[in-house]
Parts: sequence; structure tokens; C-alpha cells
Amino acid sequence: MFKKKASLLSLTLVLALSFVLSACGSKNEEKSASEPAKEESAIQSDGTIDASKLDPVKLKMYMIGPSQKDLPIVQEEINKYLTEKINATIELSMIDWGDYSQRMQVITSSGENYDIAFTSSWAFEYLPNAAKGAFMPLNDLLDKYGKGIKEELDPRFLEGTKVKGVNYAVPTNKELAQQYVWRFNKKYVDKYNLDISKVTTLEDLEPLLKTIKENEPAEITPLAVPKGFKPYMPFDYPLGDEIPIGMYLDTEDYKFVNVLETPELKSALTTMRKYYKAGYVREDIATLDGIDNMKTGKWLVDREITQPYAELGWSRSAGYDIVTRPMHDPVIYTSSAAGSMMAISSYSKNPERAMMFLNLLNTDPKLRNMIQYGLEGTHYKKLEDPYIEDLPRMQESYAMPGFALGNMYLTYLHKDEPKDKWDAFEKFNSSAKVAPTFGFNFDTAPVKTEVASITNVAKEFIPALYTGSVDPEEYLPKAQQKFKDAGIDKVIAEAQKQFDAWKAENNK
Repeated sequence: MFKKKASLLSLTLVLALSFVLSACGSKNEEKSASEPAKEESAIQSDGTIDASKLDPVKLKMYMIGPSQKDLPIVQEEINKYLTEKINATIELSMIDWGDYSQRMQVITSSGENYDIAFTSSWAFEYLPNAAKGAFMPLNDLLDKYGKGIKEELDPRFLEGTKVKGVNYAVPTNKELAQQYVWRFNKKYVDKYNLDISKVTTLEDLEPLLKTIKENEPAEITPLAVPKGFKPYMPFDYPLGDEIPIGMYLDTEDYKFVNVLETPELKSALTTMRKYYKAGYVREDIATLDGIDNMKTGKWLVDREITQPYAELGWSRSAGYDIVTRPMHDPVIYTSSAAGSMMAISSYSKNPERAMMFLNLLNTDPKLRNMIQYGLEGTHYKKLEDPYIEDLPRMQESYAMPGFALGNMYLTYLHKDEPKDKWDAFEKFNSSAKVAPTFGFNFDTAPVKTEVASITNVAKEFIPALYTGSVDPEEYLPKAQQKFKDAGIDKVIAEAQKQFDAWKAENNK
């Protein structure tokens, strides 16, 4: 499952969105219009590609995740298949989770001629990089070479990730809705006969955390969360939940509010302070970049974004049983639509072939499963269709982040997963509530100075305040004043102005 949400650093980059997007968009569209691609002649009447009509090209793609020892041998087989299908080969490069955003910014700033890269609302962030012109406008390319994508993909993915009517990346067909769950280490749930059936809120956790703290050694963390933890509250955040500007999910007036001034936040901060003082979270939580609880197994509960049957995958990965309880009903946010995407670089010399590759990745089961699971007989054993069994070499040498690799509905299932898994995903998406600002993308250019200022204030106050590391009675008023001094009211007013115009224009 993918890690967390948009970083604070990205918000400072969303500069001159309207101008930059329109300039970059028109530039690339003019190029496409004046230089019709030879690739068009290779498209057959049934939509398939006649590879014999294409010149060979080599694509370069950056993917998020740790380096995999067996990637070269898998890439070799992928390239044999791609040569047959679209007369192309591809160079696949992995960049680890924590380094990905920074490395991709350096690569993009250098003007490197790469073709495809993973982007999202939380890593190598989609909106600010589209704003800077890092990504190519895809509307025409999707129409010509990505028809399969448009047929396979829930249309709300593309609709929710448009920027002024333009798509700059291809979302992954997966869970569209977002739902947080409490994840529990079943070992301790069973050991102490803990009743998790009624656990929903942060406050509901208290008796369970108390039991672990009083009966287990200090190395067992009751609530295993790092500094990025933010108590769940019923808001839709136009700048991501690091910036305390939100709209109530059940809003009737469609107004943005300063979340720092809401009773929901005050209650959550009071609870987290109580947990911190009781030792239910790690003492260094405010500076803790990550936590290895899944690896060590020394924890009771943490929080994660789920999907249907996610606990099966988490348990398989951890090597022990994990059970979950939902915190709220599923909600479709703009950020969840952009949770996993692939963009074509504005520096790509072969955008048409890049889109052909992305189309295959989202429509061709053989390619999609090869890039995720590797080679049959080497990394996995094929069971009765659609099931596979991981071989030891997969975890050792080819453990890829499947959510980041294209249409998940095409992937094999593991033997502990039900056959209706992908039907369950569709039902999950269909049942979800749509957030009030779904499809609205805030252009921060008019308030870029204030956004930069409140971003810095957020870095200063949010980690300590939200994790209970400081007393909210003392620090919440300080934070409120600092955010006001930095211009949060002006940002709220601008967001409201843009949202009202967007809502009227789109008859929302």
C-alpha cells in the first residue's frame, strides 16, 4: 500500500499555475499539431498496433520503490515482449521511497530526456510538477494512443485529476475511494482478548492502548505512528491535510474553514497529548520519519489507508496476521484520484510510444503481471487461474510496489485472496461518498507568498502539535496566531473565491 500523502515541500512549488500550464500546454499542443507522429500510421482499424510500421525506440522510465536485484532479467523479458508489440524497449530505474521526490526534482530540473515517471498526490507531486511544465499534456495522446486506458479506467479518475480541463498523467485503476483504518497486530488482540469491534475514533483506542502499556515491555509500542500522523477529522483539504484549511465533508454552506479553530481538532489534540504523556506513542514521535513496526511486529495498532481485502496483503507481507477496523465510510477525494499516476515527461522525445506503452500496461495482462511479479517459475508459481504463489526469490529479489505499476484489475491473485477481489474494488468505489471539492484543483499562484509562509509555519508547529508532543493549551493558540500572521485568512479567501467560481462553472 502506498505511503502517506502530499508533502509540505511540494506546496511551495505551485507557482503561477494558470500561466505555466497554459504556456506549456499550448507549446506541446502546437508541436503535436505541426508534427503529426508517424505512429498514427501504425494504428489498425481495430485499435491494435502494427509494430512493423514503427521505427525502434528506447524509452526510459522512473519508478518508485527500492532497487530490485532481479530487475535486469525481468526487464530483458519485458523488452522482448515490447519489441513484438510496439517495437520499443524500456530502461526501468527504481528510486527508493524516501529519495524519490527529491531525486526526480533534480532529474527534471536538469532537463534529462526521460519518458515516463511515477507521480502522485504524495510523491513527485502531480500538481506542482504539472504547474512547472514537467509533464506533457495528455488529452490528445490519450485519444490517439490511449483508447484502451479510457475504456478500462473509471472515468472519475481522469475527471478528478484534470487541471483546467487537461490531464497530465494517467491514474492507476485501483481503489478510487479513500478510507482510513486502524490496523491491529492480531497477536496482541488475541493475547488480551481485545474488543476492536466498536473502535472507530482516536478516543476509542484508549483502553486497548492502556492494556498493552501496562502488560507488555516498553519495546512494544501501543500506537505505532511517526511524525506524519494526523488525527482523522471530517474535512476535505484543498492543499493536503498538512495545511489546516478544510471544508466539512457534510457541508451545507460549502465554505472553507481554518481547521485549527474547530472543536474537532481541539478534541483530537487533547487526546493525543494524553496518549503522549501516558507513553502510548514513542517519545521521539515528533521527529520520527518512519517506523518499522511491520518489520519488527512490536506494536498493537497503527493507521493506514485501506482497500478491499488489504489486511490479507498486509498479513502476507508482514508474515503475521493483521486485522483492521474502519475509521469512517469511504470518500472520493481529488487527492485519492491522484494517489498513483504515471506521467510523460515534457522532455520526452517519444511521447507517442510512451503512451502506447502506458496503454499496454493498462490493458495487457501479460505485461502488467510481468512488471509486477517477474518471471513465472523464477519469482512465482502459476496455480489455477487467476492465482499465483510467490516463490522465495520474489521477496528476496523482486518485491515490486504493485499499486504504482498500472491497472491493478489485470493482476493475478494470491491463493489467500477471494476471486471477487476486483468486483469488491468496484463496489468499494461505487459505494463511496464524493467529497465536496472533488475535481477542484486550487491554483495557489495568487497567494503563493502566503502559501509558502503558512507551509513554513506548518513545518514548525504541526508535527509536535498533532502528535501530542506539546501541550495544545499552550501551543495551539501560538500556532493559530502564527498561521494568521502568515496569511492563512487570505489563502482561505482565495480558495473560496476559486471554488465558488469552479462550482458555478461546473454546475456542482
